[in-house]
Amino acid sequence: MLSQHQIDLIKSTVPVLRENGVALTDYFYKRMLGNNPELKETFNMGHQRSGAQAKALAGAVLAYAENIEDPSVLAPVVELICHKHVSLNIQAPEYDIVGENLLHSISEVLNIPMEHELIEAWGLAYGQLADLFIQTEQKIYLEHQQTQGSWLGWREFLIAEKVKESDEITSFYLVPKDNGALPKYKAGQYVTVRVLVPELGIKQPRQYSLSDCASGQYLRISVKREDEKGELAGGWVSSTLHGLAEGSEIEVSAPTGNFYLIDSSKRNVFISGGVGLTPMIAMLNQLVTLDMPQPVSFIHACRSSQVHAMKKHIHELKAKYPRLSTFTAYEFPHQGDVLGEDYDAAGRLDLVSMDAGLLPANADYYLCGPMPFMAEQHK
Repeated sequence: MLSQHQIDLIKSTVPVLRENGVALTDYFYKRMLGNNPELKETFNMGHQRSGAQAKALAGAVLAYAENIEDPSVLAPVVELICHKHVSLNIQAPEYDIVGENLLHSISEVLNIPMEHELIEAWGLAYGQLADLFIQTEQKIYLEHQQTQGSWLGWREFLIAEKVKESDEITSFYLVPKDNGALPKYKAGQYVTVRVLVPELGIKQPRQYSLSDCASGQYLRISVKREDEKGELAGGWVSSTLHGLAEGSEIEVSAPTGNFYLIDSSKRNVFISGGVGLTPMIAMLNQLVTLDMPQPVSFIHACRSSQVHAMKKHIHELKAKYPRLSTFTAYEFPHQGDVLGEDYDAAGRLDLVSMDAGLLPANADYYLCGPMPFMAEQHK
């Protein structure tokens, strides 16, 4: 239990974390992965390369320090992270490794001895946070254990079929190599896929939303191939997956996540950008299995028809279900794209100018896409 003095010590580091948090967490990751190279198959090395991992951890550490007197306000974020940890099969002993390297990093970056009272305070604070994560993750692991067809850790799957959905996105139909049962997951959840990346010589995990509702026959992910663009390097895992042939083996974790269809008896509005439509398709397909009991708005934005995945599927559903309303915005329509037929608006998605009937007040809203896209829709 932290004393008031220790809480004050933690709070005193907030200005330092705001100013130098990314430098600290970048140092921490380099230290930890240097001392424990086996963890490179757990952490996203692409995010290490781009610095995204360090930025994310810096933000989390800062948020914890700012809310050290009442960490319960971080509960939604904790749940989100815990599902991701479970999908990566992270276990309690790994928290000890993280804690040791984090404390040494604080000591070395701030140039204070390990015996300093600030390090002791952060050690206690980290221990409390780790316990919270471990307890939350144990509940999720237990839920998987008690779910028929689910599993813990990694399971070998075969790529039964690949279907090209657009110039960038391909769907992968995955079946368990052991021919065992599959769980009845919640539409909108994701799995982690782990493949050997030849360029790195190690396995790498990535999370992908399941792009279809549970059928008991397969798991489907629809993956955007991340090509090199200017200073942005290509995606190691997405490129590897797109290069795999049907019949190839990959490792997959059990479906998990706290973003899923909540209430099929209410009106639902799905707003997606780019490959963010994948969990929305899964939720929409789930509603189809129930004969679409309430009106649904499916609003999607992408660059053009060439990268508009599952367009035919949506059109077929709209023709069959009058309760389904759609709206598509193409940022850069191609010459052959027909306004009113292929898309409904040119340019970026603008919810303000949209027909209000597509955005009812008494509905559940789901939003998924690139961070700038989601931020824009929240304005």
